[in-house]
Amino acid sequence: MRLVLGCDHNGFVLKEQIKAYLREQGIDVRDLGCHSDQPADYPDIAFAAADLIAREEESRAILVCGTGNGMAISANKVAGVRAALCHDPISAERARKSNDAQILTMGAWIIDWQEAKLVIDIWLASEFGGGESARKVGKIIEHERNRLG
Repeated sequence: MRLVLGCDHNGFVLKEQIKAYLREQGIDVRDLGCHSDQPADYPDIAFAAADLIAREEESRAILVCGTGNGMAISANKVAGVRAALCHDPISAERARKSNDAQILTMGAWIIDWQEAKLVIDIWLASEFGGGESARKVGKIIEHERNRLG
């Protein structure tokens, strides 16, 4: 498995912890930056990651900023992408099982490292359940297609 990883300057420390943790788990990481605590704009990183997902060059990504909201909002502007902000195990599981979210976002100001590991583990272990959820996700996809013409 390979994951795309990205952050702004507010999420840099947490992103580096996540990167080390994923590599310890044998997961290949494609790090889109940022690569320091110097100011970086979250939309630039979110769009780059979401574009990779939308083009199916990558299948999943984790994005971190201060609250996680900016990354989620930005990534969700890219057609074909479903990014979910998760700070707890239930949200992480349901983001995959019910919403088929390809991108997990988290806020470095919100979540501590131990909880972040748990959220990541659950999100990675969960798969889309289909069923009633497939119909709902299908409506999201259809809406995007109709809007984009």
